[in-house]
Amino acid sequence: MKNATNLLWSLPVALSAGLLATPAIAGGVPAGTLIENTAQATYDIGGGTETIDSNTVELRVDELLDVAVATLNSGPVASDGSNAVLTYSVTNTGNGPEAYNLTVNPAVAGNDFDPSVDGIAVDTNGNGVYDPGVDVILTGPEQTAVLDPDDVLTVFVLLSIPAGVVDGDEADVDLLAEAVTGTGAPGDVFAGAGVDGSDAVVGPNGADDNALGSITIGITTVDLVKSAVVADPFGGTTIVPGSIITYTLTATVSGSGTAAGLVITDPIPTDTTYQTATLTLDTASLTDAADADAGQASDAGGVSVDLGDVVGGTTHSITFDVKIDD
Repeated sequence: MKNATNLLWSLPVALSAGLLATPAIAGGVPAGTLIENTAQATYDIGGGTETIDSNTVELRVDELLDVAVATLNSGPVASDGSNAVLTYSVTNTGNGPEAYNLTVNPAVAGNDFDPSVDGIAVDTNGNGVYDPGVDVILTGPEQTAVLDPDDVLTVFVLLSIPAGVVDGDEADVDLLAEAVTGTGAPGDVFAGAGVDGSDAVVGPNGADDNALGSITIGITTVDLVKSAVVADPFGGTTIVPGSIITYTLTATVSGSGTAAGLVITDPIPTDTTYQTATLTLDTASLTDAADADAGQASDAGGVSVDLGDVVGGTTHSITFDVKIDD
């Protein structure tokens, strides 16, 4: 009754599970263990002490079927609205080797949206992070390899996010694991289905368990607005040779996510000359050279300011001056 769907991945999965083993939490004495006992009687009927043995009683420990499922994500997993990966652990809490059928339910009541399930992958290399092309994706039926008692298997649920989600939407995804031998009410018996012909007995969890993982949508947008103020040589605002143009670039990042590696660039306009040492970020001066600060500026290369990773709900302002050529 204990089988795996794919012998090609059973070995690496077993190794992964072994590396993740936790202190003993399974159901006590291993399934199939023989408990043997022989009684003795000692007596004297006048001819000296006699000792006799009773018959030996042998009892084979039945297999207890159970499992524990838990999310390994510390909180909701952020998604930009395209896809998401949720991470779970599946632990054999019985006392014998067992495989488990896995089922994903992405349509949990109360969801703002229901993601599509692209597959369930096994943490083949045991690093706890989904590695496309490395971690094996299960095929139907989506079933684990046989896990020994206390073995912990990390699995990844791969999801696609539907169109139309908005920033802040949330969804739960349920992963269910069920013992291949069978599930039921605690104490139900599958005769002869356990280790070495013992019975298999449903454990306290019903030989199945489930856990919820969560996704939150963090859609981030960047809005860039450019404005100009002119100061002419006469104290006015006419646009004539010799006038100074102060450009302001305002970058507004909206949403609950992060704009990664945000860089603002602006070429120096034709017929103007960049005014050295006028580059600022949020009113703080930046050097013109390509050095340790965020900015650089020159007539040939224009202006470039590296803002790095910018969280939603923030605004940054860049200013610099050019002179209309005489």
